[in-house]
Amino acid sequence: MKNNKEKINENKENLPIKKTSEEQEERDGVFRKFINVLNEKWLQSGLTTIILVLIIFAIYLGVNILLDKVILPDIDLTENKIYSLSEETNTKLKNIDKEVKITLINYGQNESFIKLIEKYTTINKFIKLERIDDLAARTDIMQKYSIESTDTLILISSEGKEKTISEYDLYTFDYSTYEEIDVTEETITNAIIDITTANKPVIYFMNNHVMYNMNYFESILTSLENEANEIKEIDLLTTGVVPEDCDTLIITSLKEDITAGERDKIIEYINRGGELLLMCGANIEDIQLPNFQVILEQYGITLGNGTVLGKGVIFEGSSSNMLSGYPDIIVEEVPSNSITKNINMSMSVCFIDATPIIIDNDKLEELGVEYETLITTSDKAFIRTDLTQRAATRTSEDSEYGEYIIGVLATKKIDDNTSSKIVIYSNELFATKKPIQLMGYTYEIVDLYNNKDIVLNSVAYLNEREDIITIRKNYDSVSYTVTKLQNNIIMAIIFIIPVVVIGIGIIVWQVRRRKK
Repeated sequence: MKNNKEKINENKENLPIKKTSEEQEERDGVFRKFINVLNEKWLQSGLTTIILVLIIFAIYLGVNILLDKVILPDIDLTENKIYSLSEETNTKLKNIDKEVKITLINYGQNESFIKLIEKYTTINKFIKLERIDDLAARTDIMQKYSIESTDTLILISSEGKEKTISEYDLYTFDYSTYEEIDVTEETITNAIIDITTANKPVIYFMNNHVMYNMNYFESILTSLENEANEIKEIDLLTTGVVPEDCDTLIITSLKEDITAGERDKIIEYINRGGELLLMCGANIEDIQLPNFQVILEQYGITLGNGTVLGKGVIFEGSSSNMLSGYPDIIVEEVPSNSITKNINMSMSVCFIDATPIIIDNDKLEELGVEYETLITTSDKAFIRTDLTQRAATRTSEDSEYGEYIIGVLATKKIDDNTSSKIVIYSNELFATKKPIQLMGYTYEIVDLYNNKDIVLNSVAYLNEREDIITIRKNYDSVSYTVTKLQNNIIMAIIFIIPVVVIGIGIIVWQVRRRKK
């Protein structure tokens, strides 16, 4: 038999073994519970979560790929709609039924411009876009258009007709605010109209008796052609009549009078509702023009201030209304009028050696004429006949200071169904490529201020060109003020929706907790 000491030692040895066994069982139970949780809860819900994440990620990638390929309409909240095409463009182009291709050469880095051009393809299914971003591989294009591999160019083509547009054609300048004005939409839309228009207005340019031939007006004539007009020369002594297809007859300053026969043919043209654009400057050489004056008298108008100052030139006494150092080169603001009212910008014109336009108000009612003043000088202008005097200060030999008319629109009622319009600018040099030195640089006068715009819009008005658009957008000055409704929507997105989502999450959590 074992003594008491041995029994005690034996019991001590057995106690740790029992305790170790209980701890092991407890640890095994915790592990089994953990495994059960993984099997029943985490693995099941975790796998579902992973699958959902993968599905959401796949949807996200798919939507992005789709959005990258699909051109969706933008919501443009800017005042001038500078990030979208105008309603006017949509209206003019939506019914085109000819294939039109817009080719962008070397515009790959200009994504905003590409996006704007892509919008044209959403207006009409016949308008397609092609991009050429590696011009170095297209020597045929470089040779055809005489451009370098780094040059940019826009080609618009349809059924054998083509227009080329350079980057310089996409902007003009507001000389009153000194801001660059974007005319991209105007230029692109009018080019598409040009190459898809079957019947273009015909503009006849009188090429005999004139002081300057058509070469001097090359820039203006090219721009007129770019706006879907057909330009033709006319010598009335050869044709014997103003052709029936003449939509506008352009006459510039004369170096000699027209003949009596030409005078009568022009009057016949007026009486059948013909439209005229006259650009005639000061009669510095005092040429006798009795037959031409009869044409003007049809509208109650005389060029030059009577017989004494008939060859007088307008000088500006205001330094802000002349080119620096040239008081006879006047710069005048063009107010909103029937011709310029649709242009979203301020405009100015620069005339060289202009003469006043005199309106015979006493005869207007008798002649059935109504007129609208288009441009005037400042009230510090005066007329000078002695052109050896170049000072801007008025002398005793000059006329009094006054405001003189230098642009007029006159409408003559022929009968109840017929009227004739004439636009007169008392200068022709402003529309020519005559060079002028200014601050050490040489400019062509037609490129100064808005000279070209004035002529183009005058012809468009005379031709009643509703298809030609004028869209001037200033991308540098964009102001936007939200409406009350828009502000409420924005506040809801920022504050209310997140609060609602959090609230729903808390409610769901509480419901699940109580179910347990």
